[in-house]
This record gives sequence, structure tokens and C-alpha cells, in this order.
Amino acid sequence: MAINLTRRPKLSATLFGIFALAAVAFGLWSELLGSVKPVEAAAQSVSSQSAVRIPVTSFEVKKSDFPVHIYGLGVVSPFKTVMVRSRVDGQITKVFFKQGQMVKEGDPLLQIDQRPFTAALEQAVAKKAQDEASLRNDQLNLERFQKLAKQQFETQQNLDTQQALVDQMTAQVKGDQAAIDNAQTNLGYTSIKAPISGRMGFRLVDPGNIVHAADTTGIVTIAQLQPIAVQFTEPEDQLQAIAKAFEAGEVPVEALSSDGARTLSHGRLAIMDNSVNQATGTIGLKARFDNKDNALWPGLSVNTRMLVDTLKQVVVVPQDGVQHGPSGLFAYVIGGNGKVSVRPIKVGESGDANAVVAEGLNVGDRIVVAGQSRLFEGALVDEKPLVAAAVPMMDASAAANQAKAGSAD
Repeated sequence: MAINLTRRPKLSATLFGIFALAAVAFGLWSELLGSVKPVEAAAQSVSSQSAVRIPVTSFEVKKSDFPVHIYGLGVVSPFKTVMVRSRVDGQITKVFFKQGQMVKEGDPLLQIDQRPFTAALEQAVAKKAQDEASLRNDQLNLERFQKLAKQQFETQQNLDTQQALVDQMTAQVKGDQAAIDNAQTNLGYTSIKAPISGRMGFRLVDPGNIVHAADTTGIVTIAQLQPIAVQFTEPEDQLQAIAKAFEAGEVPVEALSSDGARTLSHGRLAIMDNSVNQATGTIGLKARFDNKDNALWPGLSVNTRMLVDTLKQVVVVPQDGVQHGPSGLFAYVIGGNGKVSVRPIKVGESGDANAVVAEGLNVGDRIVVAGQSRLFEGALVDEKPLVAAAVPMMDASAAANQAKAGSAD
């Protein structure tokens, strides 16, 4: 019995050691298995990512005419502005216009009291009649003196004196006629008419007031709105392009809303300033607009778009297809297998959401214009072509025709 009791502890220790070794081996196997699974998952993820097609919008590269525009900021101003003043002194008796109304050249505006000027005219007419009667009498006396002188009954001195009287009265009658003309002119000034066609401003003097020719404030202002002008400036480095286009013919100019979203009116460049403003480094310009619909109003701030050139049959793409990278500009080009490749490009002129590609793209290439954020070299894409309406290509000849129609004299 003693021998059996001493062997049981040794057997238990042996079994415990075997179980401990088995546990350690199982732990090592589990850890190794856990490290292998993430590697396999990563490999599967990369394989899955390369197989997923990224949705993008594509554009097929083509050639077209590209209008070169110069943009600026301008202010609408009347093509002409006239301050209506009285040219004679007198009381305003009648007003024929309403404030803010449109008037045509020659329309009556105001009436000045005519009575003093009518009296002055009648007085001048009477004075001329009086002097003409004296002239006729002097002419008759001269004829008598001439007859008597031939018969030696009158001296040459008296004959010369009478001739001088006739000449004097002849000059007096001419002076009387000048006085009549002046009186008629002053009488005409009492009826004030519109010197230009345009819109009336606020009346500064009410009927019944006395106005004077020396007044500086004026009575009312007329602003010519049809046609109307837009004054704007451009940087001096654009001077040569503008001058070249201006000398070649009409230069179309568009007036755009302040946010640039709407075209308000079509016109043409009318005036270039004769010098560059050295303080600002800009050249002053003035465009003329027909403004039949009164879309432009004096004082309105507008954006301007001026067509100075048209590049014929060049590679044009949307600016959204031009990407910026560390090495410069590039575009994502879609291959026949649906994979994209990064292609460096060089861009020339740009504007109106489009750009001219000077190097790097050929006609027929398909580039990505939307969805580039997830792209990388060799990525598969699911492309959707960009609809034509989303790529506005300005027809330069149409722009010129609009300018002619919108600025007809």
C-alpha cells in the first residue's frame, strides 16, 4: 500500500506538463494563423479594387474654332448727357414733360414768358421801318443833288455829303435787321426743346420760378439711353491685342450681369482712350449698345466680355479635364480597355469653361472631365460621355453678328 501512494504524484505532474506544452503549441499556431489572414485579405482587397470600375464622365477630344475673349469690369453710362438750361432770363410759364419720361429730340419741354421778347422784336421791326423811311428820303435827295450837280447848280461837297448820309442809313438798316434777328432768336429761346432723345431726370426748377441764362444748376437733365455706353478698363498688356482687333473691324462686346451668369446686351467697341493710365496700368475703353430693351441702365455695374480673336480649328477641351500635378498640367486619358493613363499636356488660351490644348492630346482621345478624385494610373473606369450641350463653344461669327445687330446706328 505504501508503494502505490508514492507513484500517484509523479503521474499527475507528468500529465500536467503534457497539457501545458499542448496549450503553448496551440497558442503559437493560432497566432501564426492570425497573421496570415490579414495578408490574404489585403491581397484580396487590392485585387478587388483593381477590378471595380470607377464611374467618370468622359469627353472626346475634337477640333473647333476657339474665341479669344478678354474680360473686364465696367459701368453703364449714358451715351450723351445734356443739362437743360435757359438761354434767356424769364419766368417759366409752362412745363410740357413729366419727370422720368422718354422724349425725342425737338419735343417741347418748357415755355418761358414770351411777352418781353415779343415786345423787343416788335420794337426792332419798328426801328428798321423808321430807318428804311429815312433811307428812302436820303436816296431821293441824293438823286436830286446828282441832277443839280450835272447842271452845275450844286456843289460837289454837298453831293458827297448826301452820298454819305445814304451810306450811313443803309448801314443803319442792316443793323436794324441784325437787331430783329437777335430779337427773333431770343424769342425762340423762350420755347425750350429737347436737344437729344433720351430719358428725363428730376426737374430742378418748378413752374413760376425765374430762370437766368447765367444759372449753373440747370432745369433738368436728359440722358441718352438708346444707344447707351459701357465704360470699362483692361490691363495694358492686352493693349496690342485690343488695338489689332479694333483696327481690323468691329470688336464685339457683351455686357454681362454682375455675377457673369446672364448676357444683358450685345454691342461693339466704340472708343479706345488715347493713353494708358500710368497710375493703374490700364487702358480706358467705351462700348456702344443699342439697348432697345433698356436692359442697361446708367450707373449699373456689369462684367464685359470682348472678342479680340478667333483661333481656327484647334484642340479644345473642357477646363474640368485639365488637372494640376507636381510636374505640371495633365489629363486622364481613357484607353480602349477602359484603363486610364496620366498624360502631360500644355494649355494655351482658356476661357468660357474651355481650354486650348497645345500639346499632349490628339483628336479622338477620350479624357476624364468629372470623377478624377478616385483615379490613379491604370484604374478601370465606367465612362459616361459628356453631352454636347454641356460644352458651350462660342461661335465667333455669331458673336460678331449679334454685336452688329445690337449696336446698329
